[in-house]
Amino acid sequence: MNTFNDANLSHGAKRISPVTSTASSPYLEIENLWKAFGKFVALKDVTLHINEGELVCFLGPSGCGKTTLLRAIAGLDLQSQGCVRQGGRDVSNLPPSQRDFGIVFQSYALFPNLTIEKNIAFGLENTNRSKAQITARVDELLSLVGLADQRKKYPAQLSGGQQQRIALARAIATNPGLLLLDEPLSALDAKVRVHLRHEIKELQRQLGVTTVMVTHDQEEALAMADRIVVMNNGVIEQVGTPTEIYCEPETLFVADFIGEMNKIPATAGESGAVVFGGAEMSALAHDFAPGEEIIAAIRPEDMIPHAVNRNNHDPEDVIETERNALRVVVREMEFLGSFWRCRLQNDRFGADDLFADFSINAVRRLGLKAGGSMIVELPKGRLMAFARPGPAK
Repeated sequence: MNTFNDANLSHGAKRISPVTSTASSPYLEIENLWKAFGKFVALKDVTLHINEGELVCFLGPSGCGKTTLLRAIAGLDLQSQGCVRQGGRDVSNLPPSQRDFGIVFQSYALFPNLTIEKNIAFGLENTNRSKAQITARVDELLSLVGLADQRKKYPAQLSGGQQQRIALARAIATNPGLLLLDEPLSALDAKVRVHLRHEIKELQRQLGVTTVMVTHDQEEALAMADRIVVMNNGVIEQVGTPTEIYCEPETLFVADFIGEMNKIPATAGESGAVVFGGAEMSALAHDFAPGEEIIAAIRPEDMIPHAVNRNNHDPEDVIETERNALRVVVREMEFLGSFWRCRLQNDRFGADDLFADFSINAVRRLGLKAGGSMIVELPKGRLMAFARPGPAK
């Protein structure tokens, strides 16, 4: 596959840095949006502002409302209540044909009986362009997506990745102000998916088009998005940059959904500490009252391994609690290529063991083996406290 590059920018394309955009007001404004299907409420009072040039990912599990929100933005499913504004224009009740967007679906939705060039030209034929202008635009787009030599082929003669690139070219053919991507990579195999996500991101940066993408793939969202909107049960749990979402989750759902997370039933201690199994650990600042039931959480890669001090006469399970360190038994070790995932046992963790990800060098240096003992440190700056979830309704 050819990578999109600056030389392919059209004369009418503009470049806007999605991170440094200084627009005085958001380009896409979603205010107090509700959507109900009969008695089922799919979206509950959703408010979200998206800046011009941003690539924003809606991320969440199946049924969380992310696709419903995308379809409401497109006018494919009108909201039950609320407002959608694009570029300052209220489009809440307009049909899709009167809104300014291009859309790419998971299934590509190419016309199988039309050649690649005719698929791209299809949306241009009702825009008062001459045949020469349409041909020039098709040439430009085929060059942009690196498929100029495939113009006479039919969709069935292309690979999945190539078909998706043609679908993208068709979506941006009319220079829409908004690009909507509905799980565009989920039908592709893993290797093609990784390659194409970088190409889509580069294309989006080149064109500066405001883009909203729906995905259930957290790695895809972390790699592509300027900001991520994490959704659950029809509401927005958190909006932030990939780093903020991953490193500073605001709720237990976000912490657990994005990446791997160890969760330990605990109680809040004094001065921001957390207490589990009688061991008091320093943690990130929290507002829970002492004695309140909480969940202590830490990511596997944030745990720090140390060798056992054979001359240490402290109790067998607790070593240097001021360093948030515990003696553990390595129950299992799983080699995952760039690191080892270790299952660690200590009665203070409760019914479940903890998982820690250690580098190959750390495992080699410390001589870690299944069945052996070690010291694991839970750094204060990475040990988080969350409200304990209530019973499922």
